[in-house]
Amino acid sequence: MFLFQKKSEMVREADALAGRAVAIPTAATHFVNGTALSHEVPEGMEEVLFGAGCFWGVERKFWSLAGVHSTMVGYAGGYTPNPTYEEVCSGQTGHNEVVRVIYDPASISFETVLQTFWEAHDPTQGMRQGNDRGTQYRSGIYTFSDAQQSAAEASRRTYQERLHQAGYGAITTEILPAGPFYFAEDYHQQYLAKNVNGYCGIGGTGVSCPIGTGVS
Repeated sequence: MFLFQKKSEMVREADALAGRAVAIPTAATHFVNGTALSHEVPEGMEEVLFGAGCFWGVERKFWSLAGVHSTMVGYAGGYTPNPTYEEVCSGQTGHNEVVRVIYDPASISFETVLQTFWEAHDPTQGMRQGNDRGTQYRSGIYTFSDAQQSAAEASRRTYQERLHQAGYGAITTEILPAGPFYFAEDYHQQYLAKNVNGYCGIGGTGVSCPIGTGVS
C-alpha cells in the first residue's frame, strides 16, 4: 500500500532521479511503416504527445490512422533526463509514458487525432489506467502550439459533458505545453506489432467523443 501511494503521487523535482546526459538507444525505424524514428519533424507535418496508460496499447491506436506519418513511444512530462523504463516505472522521474504522434494536418485534422485519444482510454482515472497504477499512466496531452493547446482544452470541455451524461466523473487529463521527449528503449517501439499477443491494458469508456464529427 505504501509503495502504491508513493507511485501515485508526483515526485518533487528536487527528489527526482538524476538521469544521464546520454540518450537511451532506440530503434532506427518504425517496425510497421519503416519511417525514421528521430526528433525531426518532416516539413508540413505536426507533432503532439499523448499519455493514456501503457504506451504499448496507446501507440497501436494511432499508427494505422490515415494521415498519421509516424508514431513512437517515450517519456515526457517529468524531470529526469534520458530516463530508463525501470526508472520511469519507479515513480521517481515524474515522467509519463507517452506516444509521440507525427501527423499531416492536410490529411487528418487535429480534432480527429484528439477524438482518437479521448475514445482510446478512460480519462477520469487519475494516476492509473485500468490495472496499471502509477504516475506514468496518467492521462495527458502535451502540445506544441497555442492552437493545439486551445483545441485540446476545448475538446476536454466537450468530452466532459458527454462523460457526465454517461455517469462518469471529472476528467483528470493534464493539458500542457510539451517539454523534452525522451525515446523509450528499442523493444518498446511498436511493441504490439512485434508481439501480437502482448499485453494491452487500455480500454475506452464506450462514450463517443463528438469532436471532429461536426456534432457539438
